[in-house]
Amino acid sequence: MDWCLIAYGIFEWPTWAWIVDPRWWLIILLVAVGLGMIIFVHELGHFTVAKLCGVKCEKFYLGFDIAGWKLCRFRWGETEYGIGVLPLGGYVKMLGQEDNPARLKEEIERAKAVQSLGPSASGDSADPNKMPGDQPVDLAAAEAALYDPRSYLAQSVPKRMAIISAGVIMNLAFAFATAVVAYLIGVNEFPCEVGPLQAGYPAWQADLRMGDRMIEINGKPTYRFQDLRTRIPLSDKNTGAAMRIERPGLAEPIELTIHPSRKNLLPVIGVVNARSTTLLKSAGWLKGDRIQPCMPGSPAASAEPGFELGDKIVKVDGTAVETESQLREALSARRAKPIEVTVERAVDDGKATKRLTIEVAPSPMWRLGLVMEMGPIVAVQEGSPAAHAGLQSDDVLVAIDGKSVDDPMTLPNRLWAQVNNAVADGEPAPTVTVTVRREDKTLDVPVTLRQTDAYETPFFPNSPVSVPSLGVAYQVSSTVAAVLPDSPAATAGIAPGDVLEEATLLPPDEAAMGREGLEPGDVNEVTADFSEHAYDWPRFFDAIQHWLPGSKVKLAFKGDKTVELTPVEVSDWFNPDRGFVTQPLEFTLTAKSLGEAMKLGGAETLEQATLVLRLLRRLSGGQISAKVIGGPITIAKVAADAAGKGISAFLIFLTMISATLAVINFLPIPVLDGGHFVFLLYEGIRGKPADERVQLILSYVGLFLILTLMVWAIGLDIGLISRN
Repeated sequence: MDWCLIAYGIFEWPTWAWIVDPRWWLIILLVAVGLGMIIFVHELGHFTVAKLCGVKCEKFYLGFDIAGWKLCRFRWGETEYGIGVLPLGGYVKMLGQEDNPARLKEEIERAKAVQSLGPSASGDSADPNKMPGDQPVDLAAAEAALYDPRSYLAQSVPKRMAIISAGVIMNLAFAFATAVVAYLIGVNEFPCEVGPLQAGYPAWQADLRMGDRMIEINGKPTYRFQDLRTRIPLSDKNTGAAMRIERPGLAEPIELTIHPSRKNLLPVIGVVNARSTTLLKSAGWLKGDRIQPCMPGSPAASAEPGFELGDKIVKVDGTAVETESQLREALSARRAKPIEVTVERAVDDGKATKRLTIEVAPSPMWRLGLVMEMGPIVAVQEGSPAAHAGLQSDDVLVAIDGKSVDDPMTLPNRLWAQVNNAVADGEPAPTVTVTVRREDKTLDVPVTLRQTDAYETPFFPNSPVSVPSLGVAYQVSSTVAAVLPDSPAATAGIAPGDVLEEATLLPPDEAAMGREGLEPGDVNEVTADFSEHAYDWPRFFDAIQHWLPGSKVKLAFKGDKTVELTPVEVSDWFNPDRGFVTQPLEFTLTAKSLGEAMKLGGAETLEQATLVLRLLRRLSGGQISAKVIGGPITIAKVAADAAGKGISAFLIFLTMISATLAVINFLPIPVLDGGHFVFLLYEGIRGKPADERVQLILSYVGLFLILTLMVWAIGLDIGLISRN
């Protein structure tokens, strides 16, 4: 459901609506002030310590005044303050601030030599300090920079070290302060509980189940889902992620090691955070008046008297449900029938509750009449019927009980119905003969199906199709294997062998949107590029099931064949998901005292600071793709998203950015504070600055690295470099 809500754009703001909505202006202001504060405190650290050391500060700027361009400036005392036109940082200009004091001394000696020779030596009577081919030198300014007691260069090595490191220290202090305030307010967190799993991925293959709670990852206790999001990608690819898991009904924790999948941008195990049985009640203050408890156009949205935000589902057909997994299984078991859903609703401003029962119709599947080619099995679930029978990855399912598998998208439902019908008749789960193609031979394998109401929906690119009754996940390709007679695909002239290159979900017309309470622009087009994700048909097919009635699908095939189809309902195939949008399972972590807030804030700051180092380690080792790097556009988007969730979420974001900036800025790279600190350390040990040529070469190398990183990050941000 998470992927659907994001990709389908149901809750996206209409194009240009932010221009007239004052809340978006407040978001922009918050982001600008927040990011500006991080830069400000960094430069304030340099400025303050420089002043304490007696150094004259000539400029204090937020942003860079490229070619003298600036938004504003003013002078107070001996310092010019201003805002530059390039908002990518800031700087403090100190008297005598020169990366290489040896070079400055050489310039002074050169200028003195020119003056002693007189105007004729330079060939330019107007400028006695300029030799042929040289740049002019202001002798007075250069001598002041080197010999003035208020010059940066005149300070001792320890003082210069303090000035250089002050910015980093201030960023860490700012990160700590924002985290402390956030925990005093209260930070919303997701528990580290397993929600829906992605079929075929390591967590699914290891038979993790919804409701499992991870209490330890890689030897460290964990209590929030964010811990899983950071520790799993950064686990070593050779050793994997060691986990301790509490499972409802088991007295002792389960211990296992999972090796994350590295098919995606970040290594993942294929789980999302758990949700509750309460319908959506909050999506942050920014979108608070736009959320709905059910997907528009779904049976749940059409039910009468209607569901409301914050309704808690407590029963389905009289059966109590308390967890997300119980709710999903109850819906799945009754997928082909109308159901009665009992909800608990707050009344009298939350002072009391009442129960009411609402009937919800089944949710027919929608299809285009395309039967795509069956792909290979990509994973077999541990302890499943398929595992016991010896089915393997790369096997290709050919037939069940001698009959062709036909449409690979309908096979899970057909086997589920076969098992349930047998059990309903008082018979045991049936044993079927599964015919598979393994390399160059065909095998018949007897498999006893299992009864289960579990189901998985795809949320990653190239997601496979899960068959819970078997315990296998297989790919479905973008090549058409067959076309159903009298279907939209048949009418459009699509033929077996056609290869799909791109598919787009088109929103319905304005009238259809109005019937669902939506406006033009509320729902955007969604496009799947099959040239990049050859096995993305299952995910796109699932998107069709959650789209709005009256929508169309545009398909582009190889050979410049493009068609536009209208999906049609299927009479004997139903979607377990009837359109309920439930609230994420979450808790609020609020410090009970300032001391506890400082403890939590310190832990958060340390976590964010060390996270950067762990990420850099994995990047340098090639275990994580460099395409995970985000530039200024990504940072702005994440900042806006955090601000939209509330002040505490935004403060935690500022903690992350400020701690990250502190660590990156103190890396031993020339042109960064860390590089300057290393040069000063060398000077302190040797008693003299490092050789000018060495400093110059290293500085150019450092500048090249930083510029390359900036170009790479911006290229990823604007799409010039694909993240796929």
